[in-house]
Amino acid sequence: MDPLRQSPSPGSSRPSSPRTPPCEMFDYVGIEAVLDQLKIKAMKMGFEFNIMVVGQSGLGKSTMVNTLFKSKVWKSNIPNLGTPTPQTLKLHSVTHIIEEKGVKLKLTVTDTPGFGDQINNDKCWDPILGYINEQYERYLQEEILITRQRHIPDTRVHCCVYFVPPTGHCLRPLDIEFLQRLCRAVNVVPVIARADSLTIEERETFRQRIQHNLRSHCIEVYPQKSLDEDTNDRILNSKIRDRIPFAVVGADREHLVNGKCVLGRKTKWGIIEVENMAHCEFPLLRDLLIRSHLQDLKDITHNVHYENYRVCRLNESHLLPQGPGWVNLAPTPAGRLATPQSSKVCQQAQDDAKDEAY
Repeated sequence: MDPLRQSPSPGSSRPSSPRTPPCEMFDYVGIEAVLDQLKIKAMKMGFEFNIMVVGQSGLGKSTMVNTLFKSKVWKSNIPNLGTPTPQTLKLHSVTHIIEEKGVKLKLTVTDTPGFGDQINNDKCWDPILGYINEQYERYLQEEILITRQRHIPDTRVHCCVYFVPPTGHCLRPLDIEFLQRLCRAVNVVPVIARADSLTIEERETFRQRIQHNLRSHCIEVYPQKSLDEDTNDRILNSKIRDRIPFAVVGADREHLVNGKCVLGRKTKWGIIEVENMAHCEFPLLRDLLIRSHLQDLKDITHNVHYENYRVCRLNESHLLPQGPGWVNLAPTPAGRLATPQSSKVCQQAQDDAKDEAY
C-alpha cells in the first residue's frame, strides 16, 4: 500500500485511552520533513491503480477510459455487423505506465466484453466476481510466504465503474442482481453511460430512480457512508453521493470551440464538451477516481474488501498450534467469493471455537 495515506481498518480495535496531551516544544525539530521523505519515496516507487469497467457493449467503456487518462489506454473496437456476439464473457486486461510531472502510475484496465449481451444472462457475473476473487487470492498467497517479496505486486481491483444504459426508466433486474454481489467485493462507482441521449430533465429523473433502487435494495456504492472517517469526509462524500450515478459522455478527440481546443463529441446539433459541467458530469467522475479519492479507493480495497476475504480464508485454513504462524491454505472453492456477511459468519465461528476451548 502506498505510504502517503493509510486508513485504519474499520474492524480494528483501538484502546480506549484519554487523548494524549501535546508536548510543548522549545525549538524547531524538523518533524514536518517526514512528509518530504514520504513524497520522495513514493515518487521513486510509483503508484499502482487497477480499474475495471463493466457494462453492455456499445456504452463507450473504452472511450471513457481513454478520456479519463487522456491517453490511448484502450483501443475501441468498431462494431462489425458480420462479427457474431461472443457466446461467453471473457475478461481482458491491459497495463500501461503513465507519467505526469515525474509521477509514474502503473495503470491496469480490465474490460468485460460480452457482459449482459446474451439472451440468457443467468449468472453472467460469475467470471467477473471470480476474477476479483482470484486477485485477492494471488495477493494472499504472496503475503503468507515465509520469505516475502519486498513489494508484493498488487493486481487487486481498486475500483469498478459500472455503466448503466441510458434507458431513462430504472435499474434492470440484471443490474440490481449483479450490483448486490459486486458491492460486497469491490468499490463500485455507477455511471449513466451516453448521457447525451437524455435531456437534462430525463437525466435527473433517471438519477433519482437509480438512487431509489440502490437504497431500496441495500446496495452501497462508493463512497460508502459507513466508511466516512471524519466530518470533512462526511461532508465531501455526501455531496458525491447526491450526484451518483454520474451522467457522463466520453470522447478522445479535440474540437475547436470559440477558438479553444476542447475534448468533445461532434454531433449534427453541435459539440458536446466532455469537461463542461453544463454538458455532462465527466469532471466529477475524473476528480473522484484520480484527483481526490484514488488513494482512498486503494485503502478501502486493502483494509475492507481484501481484509474480509483474508479473514475468511484464514479461518477456513488449518492454523498450526505452535510455530512461527505458518498457514497452510487450502485451494479456494470454485466460484466462492468472500463477502462482509461471510466474514461475520467466520468471526462468529471462531468465537464459538474459542468458547468451546475454554
